Amino acid sequence: MNQEKTKVKNAPQAKEEAKKQEQKVETKPEAKKAEPEKSEKEQPSAEDKLKQELEETRRQLKESQDAAAKQKDVLMRTAAEYDNFRKRTAREKGTIYADATADTVNEMLSVEDNLERALAQKECSAEDLRKGVEMTQKQMQSALKKLGVTEMGKEGDPFDPALYSAVSHVEDKSLGENVIAKVLQKGYKIGNKVVRHAMVQVAN
Repeated sequence: MNQEKTKVKNAPQAKEEAKKQEQKVETKPEAKKAEPEKSEKEQPSAEDKLKQELEETRRQLKESQDAAAKQKDVLMRTAAEYDNFRKRTAREKGTIYADATADTVNEMLSVEDNLERALAQKECSAEDLRKGVEMTQKQMQSALKKLGVTEMGKEGDPFDPALYSAVSHVEDKSLGENVIAKVLQKGYKIGNKVVRHAMVQVAN
């Protein structure tokens, strides 16, 4: 009897639990259906994506155009500066050459003046003429020295093809091997630059 009463009492509870289970089963599919609808609304549409891509492309194009314009401006400025530098260098080179030539001519003019005076003498002895030539030569040597010009090529110096031009060869036991036996025409240089090679006779 007690067991039957317990079953009767628990019957309503069982019905309620069964209803709850049915409700849960019914609501679950609805929840599943609602979730996809919500996520679809949050995702951007294909048109929105296209607009975003277009805006990004426009932005990148604008940045590229600005960078290209800046680079063009730099190149134009560089080209103008180089052209100005080239013209300025050409002018300076011409000025330097003119100044160097003027300095050289100025040193030579005093020699020319003395030669002109010597030729103006109508009557003079051979001795006076010789003294005049010697004075003029000293003056010329002084002018060359001021210009930094030095002689090269002496008898007994080793022969150097970079400095001397050998025009003849001679055998001379009193001289060493491959040395200058005689200077036929003096050579000159400024610093390490050869102005004129010396013409020499080489021994042995």
